[in-house]
Amino acid sequence: MRHPKKESEEEIMKVKVRFFAQFRELFGSDIVIEPAPGTTFTSLIEDISQKNREGYNAIFDEQGAFREFVILMRNGKRIDTSDAKITKIMDGDEIAVFPPVAGG
Repeated sequence: MRHPKKESEEEIMKVKVRFFAQFRELFGSDIVIEPAPGTTFTSLIEDISQKNREGYNAIFDEQGAFREFVILMRNGKRIDTSDAKITKIMDGDEIAVFPPVAGG
């Protein structure tokens, strides 16, 4: 049986953010964060990247938009950077941020 939430109890979300390759060197990896309900991909990554100017500039352009080459994933599924401003983070999400992938 579920008990009703008290007004003083806030809904706490936890998500894991993983940075890869050069982004990992700038931010580290496996960052666990408790975003507020309604937080979007863009605002989450902006908040984390504000702590490292070089990292911020590697991910975002001069207008504050994701650079073309940045790859975002949620729970193993790609999220288009153009949708990141409206895509809300959910409790338990695992977010991955990749730099450009070179191959050959």
